[in-house]
Amino acid sequence: MAFNINEFRSQMQGDGARPNLFEVTLPFPAFSLPGNASTKMSFMCRSAQLPGSTVNSIAVNYFGRELKFAGNRTFADWSVTIINDEDFVIRNAFERWMNGLNSHNLNLRSAGVITPSNYTVDGEVRQYGKAGNILKKYRFIGLFPTDISTIDVDWGSNDAIEEFTVNLTYQWWESVEAGVV
Repeated sequence: MAFNINEFRSQMQGDGARPNLFEVTLPFPAFSLPGNASTKMSFMCRSAQLPGSTVNSIAVNYFGRELKFAGNRTFADWSVTIINDEDFVIRNAFERWMNGLNSHNLNLRSAGVITPSNYTVDGEVRQYGKAGNILKKYRFIGLFPTDISTIDVDWGSNDAIEEFTVNLTYQWWESVEAGVV
């Protein structure tokens, strides 16, 4: 097949999906609030990912030949990068959430945070088209944070705003296709 730019362009729907047209919604558990962290999250989440997943393979040897069978699906942690403002509302909510899971000094879970339904939430990331329509939506089921990154402070960091990354683990994700959203 000879190179034909028009054939390529005819396959590109809507000039291609843009990585900067997204929104993250993440409610926080009641014990990690007060504050408007859930509302601010949609505005201050600078980056996230549309999720991936892996179906592991099971290798079985038979007469010197390795045969592969489909195994279980696994899901990598989900990371979000947050722009930090001077009220620290989102950072504080994540710190309280993790402290509720396991306190710093006592190595205990907070009272009332015993079952997963008390400390997990369902979040989502939406990919938008250039016309503002939702192209794709992913729901993360049973999220909770496992890591909050450091925030570097530096006398030489002029004209910069703090950011931090949070890694969240979850049970699985669900995909909603365009038009079904």
